[in-house]
Amino acid sequence: MPPIHSSPYYQMDNPAILSLLRHTTTGTGEPKRSKSSSTGGLLKIFKLFPMLTSGCKMVALLGRPRKPLLKDSATTGTIFGFRKGRVCLAIQEDPHCLPMFVIELPMLTTALQKEMASDIVRIALESETKTHKKKLLEEFVWAVYCNGRKIGYSIRRKHLSDDELHVVQLLRGVSMGAGVLPSPNEKEASACTDGELTYMRARFERVAGSKDSEAFYMINPEGAAGPELSIFFVRNH
Repeated sequence: MPPIHSSPYYQMDNPAILSLLRHTTTGTGEPKRSKSSSTGGLLKIFKLFPMLTSGCKMVALLGRPRKPLLKDSATTGTIFGFRKGRVCLAIQEDPHCLPMFVIELPMLTTALQKEMASDIVRIALESETKTHKKKLLEEFVWAVYCNGRKIGYSIRRKHLSDDELHVVQLLRGVSMGAGVLPSPNEKEASACTDGELTYMRARFERVAGSKDSEAFYMINPEGAAGPELSIFFVRNH
């Protein structure tokens, strides 16, 4: 896989993504900074993963859901993976539900951490499927971009792997946070060549541009300011 270089600007010219980007900009072209949508400490914590050890399991938990399901446009997004392995993305209605969308991105966890140095991380998934019989997040094959650079293709998981199910179960009570999770099999943890299992979980504002485009904008604790993470889904005609 070719090296991925950090870039604070999203270079794709897809009109659906450009339309969704306007959702978070003001008339001056600057990103909107509101208390409910400002981003902050989670990405900074994720960038520190190489310095975390197994003694820091489940660190930096910033909150737990007060209700089983929050009746708003927010969903739960989790980015996780072994330090030396590929990173996965899971989207859930809330932490107590099974994911509606899980995919292993064609990107190493270490490469994503480098992208976060720009403080603006925009991940785009494009489906070239021509049919409209499926809902957008039900499509299987996706071209994946990170900060404007194409990094490869991925196939949405139809069923959770053992490692993915392990992460979902451990984080059932966590609404947002970042840290290191216990290995699925502690007896094999010391022999694992992929390193420790890291995660970052946050709530995302879900915005539907059309039946062929959706965006997820990360929501951090009120008053926090800092990096931005956005995830775009687009189906090309």
